[in-house]
Amino acid sequence: MSDNSRLRILYAAGPGNIIGTYEHWANGQDDPSQISVTYSSQFYDICRRLGAKAYVISSFGQRSRWQNEQFILENRPNFLQNASGAFYHIGQTIHGLRLISSAIRFRANVAVVDTGSTHWFILSILSWMGIRVIPSLHCTLWRQYEPQRRIEQAILRLNRRFFTHDCTAILAVSQAIKDQVTELTAGRSRPVVEFLPAYRSTEFTEVMEPSSERSPFRVLFAGRLEANKGVFDLLAIAQRFAAEGRQDIMFDLCGTGSALDDLRVAIAQMGLQSSVKCYGYCQKAAMRERLNHAHAVVVPTRTEFVEGFNQVVAEGVLTGRPVVASAVCPALFYVQAAVVEVPPNDVRAYGDALLKLCDDRDFYEQKRRNCLSLQEQFYQPDRSWGSALQSILMGQQSDAVALASPESSTEPSTEAKQLAVFQ
Repeated sequence: MSDNSRLRILYAAGPGNIIGTYEHWANGQDDPSQISVTYSSQFYDICRRLGAKAYVISSFGQRSRWQNEQFILENRPNFLQNASGAFYHIGQTIHGLRLISSAIRFRANVAVVDTGSTHWFILSILSWMGIRVIPSLHCTLWRQYEPQRRIEQAILRLNRRFFTHDCTAILAVSQAIKDQVTELTAGRSRPVVEFLPAYRSTEFTEVMEPSSERSPFRVLFAGRLEANKGVFDLLAIAQRFAAEGRQDIMFDLCGTGSALDDLRVAIAQMGLQSSVKCYGYCQKAAMRERLNHAHAVVVPTRTEFVEGFNQVVAEGVLTGRPVVASAVCPALFYVQAAVVEVPPNDVRAYGDALLKLCDDRDFYEQKRRNCLSLQEQFYQPDRSWGSALQSILMGQQSDAVALASPESSTEPSTEAKQLAVFQ
């Protein structure tokens, strides 16, 4: 394949350690830090199948770089990622401009960019330079249950043109995101391709059915330990249960984040050490152990967070554990029958839902059985991010080959016809 027809892809990934994931992928292994099939490993698979060269950049906090003939991999921290106010927007702008510079120097003809990498409208520069841009949306474009601030409204107006004219196609992890893109662009967006988080069924073969022993009834939280993820709401629920004499319900909190230290202090100050255990970050094996002990999963994300899916909801269902969550998590759309849905931010309703699961065995068993009928969708490769992205990239590659081959047939190939959908 000539250089002119070869796909050269800049992939701006999320905050994960893409070099660490690559090392496992190159050895035929999944990343042990994740239960799901990582997006970066799916991307590496695509590049191998299509013979594409790639420059992959993450915002992982420890700077490092590695390359071979096919891949350049760089962990490039965005030190203002968690800043607030003007500093956050400055950080997004600088990081975006650096991505654009890298794409130009790499001579990329396609850029795949994950949520959080930069403000979307900045990537219009790549489109104007002839580089096809594919945004990968993992968060909603705005908070569904909170009013928009003026700066957010202004950024959305700027992003509207990008989603309407300046990208090739849009990847979206949930129907909620797809609906927001449609609303923002008044139905005139570039094509939106929906996908689901991908899992291997073998990851759950060692997860046992929930124990029939209900004392204690163990509730698992897994994810970022942040206030907007509802972790302090769980302490309020545990405090209520203690006041009501319910010593038979325990909370296991797994994860790390900026609230970890404050959370541990609050647990001690509230005297909840016997009912709330904070385990910190858990690798896959440790998480499997916590799941084996769990009876239910709670996902108390608050309305301040732009949740795009929340994989923990899916993972609870995949392990046969009923989930308590609110519609702030768009994952409910796909697994509603296995979820006890509560109003957003309603701490008492979360507590009531957990009590019902604990005390009403028939209700619990119905939700548990519903989990089993909803699992298959997350095991289907053709619904994965990798499958959705590859369908777009095949069209890009076919188009490049046609442009580089003056003797090519005037009848477009199947892949070229696929591309026509996105032009």
